[in-house]
Amino acid sequence: MMIKQIPYKEFHRLLLNQGLRVAIGPFNVCVQTAYAPLAEQLYKLYCHYRLVQDEIAEFHVRIVTERLYKNPFRQNVRFLLDGQSPFNSFPPEQALAVLEWGINLAIAVRVNHLLILHSAVVEKNGHAILFPAWPGSGKTTLCTVLCYRGFRLLSDEFGLMDPRRRLFLPIPRLMPLKNESIAVIRSYLPEIVMGQSIPNTQKGTVAHVRPPEQSLLQSEHTAKAKWIIFPKWIAGSPAKIEAISDSEAFMLLASNAFNYEVLGATGFMAVADLIRSCDCYKLVYSDFDNVMDVLHKLINEA
Repeated sequence: MMIKQIPYKEFHRLLLNQGLRVAIGPFNVCVQTAYAPLAEQLYKLYCHYRLVQDEIAEFHVRIVTERLYKNPFRQNVRFLLDGQSPFNSFPPEQALAVLEWGINLAIAVRVNHLLILHSAVVEKNGHAILFPAWPGSGKTTLCTVLCYRGFRLLSDEFGLMDPRRRLFLPIPRLMPLKNESIAVIRSYLPEIVMGQSIPNTQKGTVAHVRPPEQSLLQSEHTAKAKWIIFPKWIAGSPAKIEAISDSEAFMLLASNAFNYEVLGATGFMAVADLIRSCDCYKLVYSDFDNVMDVLHKLINEA
């Protein structure tokens, strides 16, 4: 059953009491909060996620409110993972961003049976395309455009690879656009559902895009990677794609992994096999229509 199939009253009751258990990719996450504004945002943005009320949750997360010691008339929100707080409290208007960051942290720190790459991942014609990149490269913005223009979203943040089967597991989550990209995407993709803009976060202004329903419905379908593309948005630059050597791609990909060193030899072999089985490129772009043409040409030639 999807969240949109239950009334808001029941949705809110679950958040308040035993927790709302949702399937997010290969993980079940139990979310609890009594903060009503966050509940309203989640009901809108999580509506296509699947409820898993009778299954075990790998992560139990909560957003709680608290009074500040120095200013008891002001209220903040705090993220809890299994009852523990991994970072400081934040202004209440940032509750959704704090929840999403907290879930990301839980996955990055606690999941070590999979190789976790800092990469957007989409699928086309049965093949996955990886877009590994450092923050500020525009990978989430590019990923948002692609998954609303014919590609299936696996993730805008995590490339989850089974190191034994060499397959990528989908984990489609809210896509956090930042600063100038918010207005750009609102204009380019007027059909999307986007949450309210959240100003003054540690990453500037953030607004979350709801993933396409079809990507969530297909979130149990894995994919094998065929292309690894390191993107970089540069204002005014025409789309340009350039093949790179396996050695350069290996170093770039390994440096964009969360747990490469933790996995040791398993991580090394997984990245090496991935590089050998994929075509690797660097991509510079600024115009979405232009970059779509370049990617479709690459896919069609294959």
